[in-house]
Amino acid sequence: MNSLPESISESRPVRHEVERSQLDLRFEGYRMKNAGLEDRLLSSIAHQGIQEPLEGALVGSSHILLNGFKRVRCAHKLQIHTVPFRSLGADEVAAIVQLLRGARDKSLSLLEQARFVDELKTNRGLGVAEIAAHLSRSKAWVSLRLGLLAQMSPLVREQLFAGAFPVYSYMYTVREFMRLNGAAQVDPFVQALSGKKLSVRQIEQLAHGFFRGPESFRAEILQGNVALALKQLDQVPPDPDGCSEFERVLLHDLETLQKYQQRVLGKCSDSRLKSRAFFAQAHLLTGSLLSRTTAFHQTLSQFHDRCGQA
Repeated sequence: MNSLPESISESRPVRHEVERSQLDLRFEGYRMKNAGLEDRLLSSIAHQGIQEPLEGALVGSSHILLNGFKRVRCAHKLQIHTVPFRSLGADEVAAIVQLLRGARDKSLSLLEQARFVDELKTNRGLGVAEIAAHLSRSKAWVSLRLGLLAQMSPLVREQLFAGAFPVYSYMYTVREFMRLNGAAQVDPFVQALSGKKLSVRQIEQLAHGFFRGPESFRAEILQGNVALALKQLDQVPPDPDGCSEFERVLLHDLETLQKYQQRVLGKCSDSRLKSRAFFAQAHLLTGSLLSRTTAFHQTLSQFHDRCGQA
């Protein structure tokens, strides 16, 4: 196990004043931006000054900031040249560990925790068990955060941390569609809606249309016609009042068909498919499915046209 500096357990936070220009902001991208919160903080600092010290690693004469980037940006706008600083450790690893240890008491979001945990593993060489031990957390706690970050493309990560796309919408709407449609399909959707200041409900509606609707609806969103896409959704009667029981059952069947279509497409080329018993049974099933392909495609195409003309 890699040993961490003794400063992790022995250091005591020391507060002092530091020139804002001397702060090292290399970890700014690890913290999430929130324009509304920052505006309120700006007003508070303008009247009361910076009450809570910034936190980071004090490495020699370098002040490497980990916590307090909103306060730094506010200080820059207000032309405040010196800020209070508290050291969490004598190097970056020790300071990150201390920051994560105190995450229960600080406004460190799940994704921010994930970013710092990934820093410890990817760039600092610590294993999952080591990180868990140093943070007094379980290995599952660490693995969850590493997995969450690994699912994100660079584009999605950038938009989320910049505050351009709501984290809640990504976590509870987009990720669900990503499991069905693949990560590559998520990037265009997130990019098209980033910075639009849409509500969580609007993003949820657009996601259903984008990932489950016709190509024409996807095209509207990708071309930036978000208002038109939302208008089209407003014209769809709400379920269940707008649909009969039979119609609701068919919609559910279509959703199920789409789900399993994606699953089968993704699994057919898997190298784990090896046994002769499997191939014998799969050959019979796929033969039966292929024999209905023409009729199925024709019926579905006719039904698609009928829905579009309704």
